[in-house]
Amino acid sequence: MFRLLEPDEPAAVEVLRADGASPLFLTCDHAGRRLPKRLGNLGLPEEELSRHIAWDIGAADVAKALSAHFDASLVTQTYSRLVIDCNRPSEVPSSIPVISEETDIPGNHGLDPAEIDARRREIFEVYHHAIASALDDREARGQPTVLVSVHSFTPIFKGFRRPWDIGLLYHRDNRLARWLGDLLDAEEDLVVGDNEPYAVSDTTDYTIPVYGEG
Repeated sequence: MFRLLEPDEPAAVEVLRADGASPLFLTCDHAGRRLPKRLGNLGLPEEELSRHIAWDIGAADVAKALSAHFDASLVTQTYSRLVIDCNRPSEVPSSIPVISEETDIPGNHGLDPAEIDARRREIFEVYHHAIASALDDREARGQPTVLVSVHSFTPIFKGFRRPWDIGLLYHRDNRLARWLGDLLDAEEDLVVGDNEPYAVSDTTDYTIPVYGEG
């Protein structure tokens, strides 16, 4: 079986404050920009790997600060979204992008099934299993849970300058977003996006494990 990660490489997931008392449960799908040794630099120069296409810049720091402040559990993902995007269903083309924004990703072209399976098995599934297990544990002990996925967005996307300072994204339940929106709207120097810069849908809010229908 093809292996992606070598034994001395970091795990795909980091869990902080697993027993945090807060009802907040934080995730950060694009926390890291690390590349497995076997993949080299994916054919990209460092200036590309430092851009938002490789990770959510600043999101991990924000998530860790929130975790510390609220005593909230946090699950973060170590490897670059260019290896596999943990905020996409694993069967969609953008799961392992060959182009991100307008940048070609040479190391993602022509992957054979074993290489794709290794990325899914060793990163995507490990990360989502950690989230699902943590949520199951919280439910078992009767701990209330408000799941918040922390991301950042690039201020310029394909030439479009986004006007928002903060985006509040939601799909199944808008109660927290509405409450935060009211608070943030009171800050006159902030432009707050309501499901902007993009709306959340069943194909993108993949942080939330789906157990059957309903």
